[in-house]
Amino acid sequence: MVCNRCILVVQNELEKLGLGIKNIKLGEVTLAQEITPAKKDALVKTLEPLGFEIIDDKKSRIIEKIKNTIIDLVHHQDNDVKINLSDVLSDKLHHDYNYLSNLFSEVEGTTIEKYFIAQKVEKVKELLVYDELSLSEIAFRLNYSSVAYLSNQFKKVTGLTPSHFKQIKEDKRKPLDKV
Repeated sequence: MVCNRCILVVQNELEKLGLGIKNIKLGEVTLAQEITPAKKDALVKTLEPLGFEIIDDKKSRIIEKIKNTIIDLVHHQDNDVKINLSDVLSDKLHHDYNYLSNLFSEVEGTTIEKYFIAQKVEKVKELLVYDELSLSEIAFRLNYSSVAYLSNQFKKVTGLTPSHFKQIKEDKRKPLDKV
């Protein structure tokens, strides 16, 4: 789950199946009680066509928490202060950053840093499409040291300059779960 609409969809489907929800947040659901294998199969069959999957093993849950933390940092918080991603992840997930980084790279085939940059670029695309902020304001909001650095990183990832992207706009954004 990567957004509040995802949470609502999952919550609705769980309620339809009669499963009590203890807690639900981005990427994580805690049920009120254990479920039977039959209910679990029904849940899988309900959620998979909607683009969701059930993650049972510990490593996959950690990866999902890393992704959700990064998505939350980039897309759902206005960061006034510069943050150190490694510190945020270590504090939130209660693991050493080296462990998290190695696990993420091993499972995802990319680094946490590259994933973070990809999310930031998607946020830049979103803000460019909305056309409410200047490039300097976007750079400031996403904690880039300069507009030039933002533009350079944007071009490396997309192959386009931010101003060229702004001109073409069409179908260049990706859903967050596809980044």
